[in-house]
Amino acid sequence: MAEPITVPTRPLNDGTAFPVVGLGTYGLNGDEGTVAVKSALDTGYRILDTALNYGNEDAVGRAVRETDVPRDEIIVTSKLPGRFHGFDETLTAFDETLENLGLDHVDLYLIHWPLPRIDRYVESFTAFARLQQEGRVTSIGVSNFTIAHLERVIAETGVTPAVNQVELHPYFPQGELRAFHDAHGIVTESWSPIGKKSELLTEPLIAEIAARYGKSPTQVVIRWHTQIGAVPVPKSADPGRQRENLDVFGFELTADEVSAISGLERGRIWGADPDTHEEF
Repeated sequence: MAEPITVPTRPLNDGTAFPVVGLGTYGLNGDEGTVAVKSALDTGYRILDTALNYGNEDAVGRAVRETDVPRDEIIVTSKLPGRFHGFDETLTAFDETLENLGLDHVDLYLIHWPLPRIDRYVESFTAFARLQQEGRVTSIGVSNFTIAHLERVIAETGVTPAVNQVELHPYFPQGELRAFHDAHGIVTESWSPIGKKSELLTEPLIAEIAARYGKSPTQVVIRWHTQIGAVPVPKSADPGRQRENLDVFGFELTADEVSAISGLERGRIWGADPDTHEEF
């Protein structure tokens, strides 16, 4: 077996060391999902990103229990679905997540979507703070929050989320939001980091840069994320592709290349506006 790749880390605002690339697990279900996650851990991934709504917390938790990688090196992330917004409801959902995972704590817990029409995300984040105080969650954050949502959470709870996981790729680089995150010590995490179901990886600019470094277009895009300060969580069940996606630290894009890639901006791929999108 090849040696695992060592992934650099950066600190969250609570002091936790957070790897700069993680593994998305959406669609990695059942026994095959467990095998895929164990393969990723063997490769060097230490962030595992799941959610109650993914229906695979059991597969991810089983991989964590069965791997030889020490538990304290793994950051298991899960997310609170919309149907459990509210203080007491959040605590109930967390118990379900913990039971599904078969673990004694969650390392990072995120509110999956803000659901402003329901208007209970502040209550949920207050419950998150309770879970963190009790030591059942190490780090707390959000997902798909806008600047306005973040400002309200910070103002009303007195707690700044450690992470905001959002749609982010060269077509939607989220410059204004990332600047807000940087100013408030929030780490930006990128879902759909390689622009799945788009032509991003066949962009001539990306292909040209990839050829220049002898890397794949995917590696160039993932390296772009790390250099703009975002933490991508690409998903793959294939061991070879898992290694390729993580093997991005042996080259560095120039500032002009990073800027050019960011210049591909054209907007969301998925059309999921956090002000209106709802998932329960």
